[in-house]
Amino acid sequence: MSQDAAQRNSRAGLLFGLGAYGTWGLFPAFFPLLKPASAFEVLAHRIVWTLIFMLVVLAVVRRLGDLRRISGRVWLLLAAASALISMNWVIYIYAVSNGHVVDAALGYFINPLVSVLLGMLLFRERLNRMQMVALVIAVAAVGVLVVEVGAPPWIGLGLAFSFGLYGVVKKIVPTDPRVSVGVEAGLAAPFAIAYLAVLGWAGTGQFLSNGGWHIVLTVLAGPLTAIPLLFFAAAAQRLALVTLGLLMYLNPAMQMTWGVVVGHEPMPTARWVGFALIWVALAVFTTDAVRRARRAPSVVEPAQITVVEHQGVAEFVGEGDSQGTPRDGDR
Repeated sequence: MSQDAAQRNSRAGLLFGLGAYGTWGLFPAFFPLLKPASAFEVLAHRIVWTLIFMLVVLAVVRRLGDLRRISGRVWLLLAAASALISMNWVIYIYAVSNGHVVDAALGYFINPLVSVLLGMLLFRERLNRMQMVALVIAVAAVGVLVVEVGAPPWIGLGLAFSFGLYGVVKKIVPTDPRVSVGVEAGLAAPFAIAYLAVLGWAGTGQFLSNGGWHIVLTVLAGPLTAIPLLFFAAAAQRLALVTLGLLMYLNPAMQMTWGVVVGHEPMPTARWVGFALIWVALAVFTTDAVRRARRAPSVVEPAQITVVEHQGVAEFVGEGDSQGTPRDGDR
């Protein structure tokens, strides 16, 4: 590839990455628009419309045939992934619809560190000194937040661990990300459809009760789930994983800004201290990732990348390890 072509490729990757993370960062502005629907009703619609959208995408890219080649073991793994991402989605929807956007941002700030912890516990990965320091600082930050709130930050921890475990499952699933997201939505769809049917029978569903604009926004929850993931997949093919990993922090930074500036959520001094400690931990973690990436080979084949989706928040994992940072880790 010529230098000009490489630069164009890199610029396109940066735009795709900004599009993905920027869209996810604006989700706190979108999901409250679906009120008065509950978090579970929004989750059910998100699953159904994501499935429909992904079936169209798979048909266009001619990947529907991949479904016949999925083994029984992979089906079980995708079922676990479906349950974990559904749990993550409902926690997130509840948070941004009920004035807990800052708590949701906390979850995405600490998620890379949770991924490191899970890598150590589940894959017996050895942490270097800087990674251990980052984890200790993060634990101290959570301790400060517990003291400030009087209880663990369940929303942030729930988002971080549900998506961290989702990343663990997706790390070992040898399936195209477009196919896997479609399958995950398909496995959850029967439960979502049954739930929506019960709401309709009881007359408590909100889908048809709040005008045409509400219907349009609810349907858009599907494409808005899938499109940033497709942007992310395109970015992952064009950018170094270090660059992609650094872009990841754009999402929680935007969410926290929204929660504080637009949502006027309380930020007492102790909460600022807790977040400051998280940022210090991330700075240590990211510095270590960049340092190691500079020593690693600069070329990463697209086949080495598995895209993992969340709320979204998606992530990426290389074949090297599972820690949630470029090549030396990932989410």
